[in-house]
Amino acid sequence: MKKFSLLVLSCLLAPIAFAQTTSSFAIIPEPVKTTPHAGHFILPKEITVQAPLSNKMTPVLDLIKNKFSTSTGKMVHVKASAPSAAIKLVLNSTADNVIGSEGYYLSAKTTGVTIRANTEAGLYYGLQTLFQLLPKEIESKEVVTNVKWMVPAVDITDYPRFNWRGLMLDVSRHFFTKKEVMSYIDNMAKYKLNLFHWHLTDDEGWRVEIKSYPKLTTVGAYNIKREGEFGNFQPPRPNEPRNYGGFYTQDDIREVVKYAQDRFVNILPEVDVPGHSLAAVASYPELSATAGADKYTVRYGERIMDWSKPGHPALVDNTLNPAGEFTYQFLDKVIGELSQLFPFQYIHMGGDECAKNFWEQSDQVKALMAKENLKTQEEVQSYFEKRVEKIVESKGKKFIGWDEILEGGLGPNAAVMSWRGVKGGIEAAQMGHEVVMSPTTFVYLDYMQSDRVMEPHVYASLRLSKTYEFDPVPAGVNAKLIKGGQANLWTEQVYNIRQAEYMTWPRGFALAECVWSPAAKKNFNTFFSKVEKHFARFDEAEIKYAPSAYDPDFKVGRNPDSTLNVTLTPEVPELDIYYSFDNSYPDRFYPKYTGILNVPIDATQLKVITYKGKQPVGRMISMPISELRSRLK
Repeated sequence: MKKFSLLVLSCLLAPIAFAQTTSSFAIIPEPVKTTPHAGHFILPKEITVQAPLSNKMTPVLDLIKNKFSTSTGKMVHVKASAPSAAIKLVLNSTADNVIGSEGYYLSAKTTGVTIRANTEAGLYYGLQTLFQLLPKEIESKEVVTNVKWMVPAVDITDYPRFNWRGLMLDVSRHFFTKKEVMSYIDNMAKYKLNLFHWHLTDDEGWRVEIKSYPKLTTVGAYNIKREGEFGNFQPPRPNEPRNYGGFYTQDDIREVVKYAQDRFVNILPEVDVPGHSLAAVASYPELSATAGADKYTVRYGERIMDWSKPGHPALVDNTLNPAGEFTYQFLDKVIGELSQLFPFQYIHMGGDECAKNFWEQSDQVKALMAKENLKTQEEVQSYFEKRVEKIVESKGKKFIGWDEILEGGLGPNAAVMSWRGVKGGIEAAQMGHEVVMSPTTFVYLDYMQSDRVMEPHVYASLRLSKTYEFDPVPAGVNAKLIKGGQANLWTEQVYNIRQAEYMTWPRGFALAECVWSPAAKKNFNTFFSKVEKHFARFDEAEIKYAPSAYDPDFKVGRNPDSTLNVTLTPEVPELDIYYSFDNSYPDRFYPKYTGILNVPIDATQLKVITYKGKQPVGRMISMPISELRSRLK
């Protein structure tokens, strides 16, 4: 009877253990196929890794050795042959067409872990998944004791949906050091993002050493340091120093490129022309079509364009001269040096937001239009873009630009990065051009993540759930021409790397799942349950992230008696919202939000906080009633 009871009990407990194993998975991006099994593999005191011993495997082996030694303190021994190894990394002798060049198979049994792939990149991504199967303390920067280092038994088949899985970092508006850029690349590589778009030049700074034109960095890399709301800074004080900024030497660039390659990340350099070029013009005024450009200085955050008018006219001419031969001689040298520094096949040449009001006044541009039979300023920019495309191709590279390069006529081989929604990408793909989707609608990481009372002010918002809706392939477009997608972090309001991390994560998690995982496997509620576990991992790694998803959305209305009402809508499931109107700070013993709130006539503040059960998860939000009232106008 006892044996029968034990048998029944074991049968009852087995599904419970299986369910616990399944629910413990929090892999981002979601793999193609995950098959959990009962049991765990416990890492031994010393870890033996069986792996091919070649130069190409060095980044993979460095990753596993550094990760384990840093957080577990365990010794890692790598051998070419070790039948009883705890971890086996296997390169397929015959390519497996299912997983392609970046996919992998991971099999964790109670006896050990095996990762198989066609390439070293596949093994690298398999290891990143293995680390996500281990306890969160694997992300610690110091040895952690009293942790049971175990891997749940599971079989995983995984490969990416797109080859282009990108993040852009703007280092022009504010300079980020070489070490900070490397840390940004580290974090994106953890989530199988493989394209780092490096926005190296803009009105506020030229960040890459060009030996042919040294003033680009001696002059163009520095401006005035100001803090506050970028774009509305006061005029400079007399003799205010221009020493804020910096640049990367060519040796720095080579070091970062190698660092990225070791993490299977390509780097796409961007030189933004013909607009956004004030740093270049301040360095070499002969690049401008406007008299008086020798008085121009590198922008530090003052207002230089009028965004309220059609065509956003410039207040100072921040464009290159499309009619000047020096412009093309300059770009030939710049692109030539860039092509030697960056092995990636594409060079991004910008093309966005080019104000044309100074071109309209230029005698040189008028003469060019007459000579080339150009009817509009858009055709003038097209003339410029096509000449630049030829320069890029003469250096053995491919030309890519923002979707404005479609206006006035697209160059014959140009690739388009579609940022003003997906319309430009659709148009380019229908013309047979390669496209990278990067629409503001879903993936502009400089946008506010929560209510504007909680974030540095930007003109638009982008919630985590909206980013998660991103699909790089619109309906009716040839998917073969969509290379993939990326998110962009412009840094006007991002002054340091900690804020860059805050703006990127967790929306970067959403991006990773949108460009790697099968579209059919996406589910926001499931995704966010994983995000919360990765918050804990980021805490271990001391990486900053935004808890903005816990902040509710505020919608204000007016009652028939002209008093205000407020609707609070949570973005994520299982949240309780508590509030106060009496200026005190609510906790879970305060009134709980259950429906539309009527604002008391004398209230000045609505304070809100979110909980999960007994645990506060959201930030304390103080919403001025005057702010709510202003939203009704």
